[in-house]
Amino acid sequence: MNWDEEVDVLVAGSGGGLCGAYTAAREGHSVLVVEATDKFGGTTSYSGGGGMWFPCNPVLRRAGVDDTLDEALTYFRAVVGDRTSAELQETYVRRGGEVIEYLEQDDSFSFQVFPWPDYFGKAPGARLDGNRHIIPTPLPADRLGALSDSVRGPLATDRLGEEQPSTLIGGRALIGRFLLALSKFPNAALRLNTALAELIVQDGAVTGAVVEREGVRTAVRARRGIILAAGGFEGNQELRERYGVPGTARDTMGPWGNLGRAHEAAIAIGADTDLMDQAWWSPGMIHPDGRAAFALWFTGGLFVNQDGVRFVDESAPYDRVGREVIEQMRSGATILPYWMIYDDSTGVVPPVQATNVPTVEPEQYAAAGLWHTADTLEQLAERIGVPGPALVATVARFNELAERGRDEDFGRGDEAYDRAFSNGESPLVPIGAGPYHAAAFGISDLGTKGGLRTDSAARVLTASGEPIRGLYAAGNTMAAVSGTVYPGGGNPIGASVLFSHLAALDMLG
Repeated sequence: MNWDEEVDVLVAGSGGGLCGAYTAAREGHSVLVVEATDKFGGTTSYSGGGGMWFPCNPVLRRAGVDDTLDEALTYFRAVVGDRTSAELQETYVRRGGEVIEYLEQDDSFSFQVFPWPDYFGKAPGARLDGNRHIIPTPLPADRLGALSDSVRGPLATDRLGEEQPSTLIGGRALIGRFLLALSKFPNAALRLNTALAELIVQDGAVTGAVVEREGVRTAVRARRGIILAAGGFEGNQELRERYGVPGTARDTMGPWGNLGRAHEAAIAIGADTDLMDQAWWSPGMIHPDGRAAFALWFTGGLFVNQDGVRFVDESAPYDRVGREVIEQMRSGATILPYWMIYDDSTGVVPPVQATNVPTVEPEQYAAAGLWHTADTLEQLAERIGVPGPALVATVARFNELAERGRDEDFGRGDEAYDRAFSNGESPLVPIGAGPYHAAAFGISDLGTKGGLRTDSAARVLTASGEPIRGLYAAGNTMAAVSGTVYPGGGNPIGASVLFSHLAALDMLG
C-alpha cells in the first residue's frame, strides 16, 4: 500500500470526539483530525449547555453532592433496560468522572455544576435535583485567537447571519477548550473541509483511510487506529428513509455535514449497526423558512392536534414529547402541524423561552401561516382548521385542571423536570382572556443516535460480536449507549467525550 501520509491516530469528526484526539496527543502520539465541513464542533457546538451527564465526577464532588455511582447505575439501567449491553451502560456511568478528572489536569479545561433533573423522575435512583450534570465554563473567544472563527455556530449565526458573540458558551465553549488544548501539541493536526471517504483494511485490520478534500483523495495510514466520531446521518434524507427514521433532514438541528459517510464506510467493511431508526427527538417550533427547530422551556400554553384535542404533557423532557408526537403520527391521531394554544400574556410571541433558533419578526410567522390570532377560541379554531367546540372544551378542561393544580389527563407537573422551568411551581398555567394565539409545531431532532455497535472500549464490532482491529466509534456515529431513551441532559455529549477518550486509551495500550 502506498500511503500519502502517516499518523498514529486518525479521528474523523470534530465534536465531542475531539476528546479522543486530545487524549492521544497528550499521551505523545501523532494525531490527525479531519472535519468534513468548514467549521469545527459538529452537533456539540450547537448545544446551548454543552452539558455532560457524569454522575459523581470531581466537579460535583467538590460541590458536596452526595450521589453514588451505584445509585446512578440503578437509574440508568432502570430507564435503558436491556436494549444495550449492561457492560456498556456500566462503563458510561462509572467512568465519566474519570475523564473529567483527566481533563481537569489541563488548565485549558474548566467545568461548573449546572443542575438539570434526570428525565425519568419516577424511575428508581433518579436524581431530582439535577446534580449529575455539568457544563463547560464560558470561554472568551480571544483566548482562541484565530481559531475562534473556526468554531461552528451558534445557530443564530449559522441560520440567521447574526454576529458571533465574543464569548463561547455551552457546546461551543467545550469545543473551544478542546481546540485550545490541542493547539499546545505540535503532534496534533486539524483539517477542515476534509471528509473520510473510505476505510482501508489489511490482513483483517483497519490500517488507514482515504480522506477527500476538494476532490483530492489522500491515503492516510493510522498506525494505532481510527476513531469515527463524525456525528449521525440526520442530514441525509435517503439514509433516514432507508432506516425508517421519523422526521426529515430539513428539520434536524445537526449541522449540514452530518450525512453518515463514516457510518457507510464502516458498514462497507463489515461493521455491525444498531438503533438505526432512532434519534434524539424534540418538539419543533416551525419558523418562516419552513424548518421545525428544537424548542423547550414553555411558560404557558398547551398543544392540540387537528381535532382540537390535547394529547401530551407539554412540559415533559423534549425527547419524551417528541416520541409521543411520533407515536401519535404513526397511529394517525396527530398530523403535522400541531398547535400551541396560548393567551395574550406574552403578546403574539409564543411562551417559549428557549427557541434555540432565534425568532424573527412576528409578521413573518403570520405571513407564512404559522402564527394566528383571534378574539375568540372559536375564531382561532377556524383559522387553524380545528373544530371550534372541541378547542373550547379542551381549553376549559385544561383550565379546570390548572385550577386544581393537578393534570389528571397527562401528568404535566408530576415530575421534577416538568417544574424545572417554573421554579418548582406547577407548569399548569390557565389560558386567560382573549385575544388568543396559535403557533405551529412539528417534530425536530438533535441528531440520529443509531450507529456502529461497539464494546465498552469503543471498539467497533462485527455482526458476530468480534472487534474490528484498529476501528473505534464514539458520539452519534456509535450506537447510543442509552438505547431508545434519553436518560438525562448531557447524555449524548457525555457519551461522545467518554468513549472517544476510552478509544484512544485502548488503541494506545
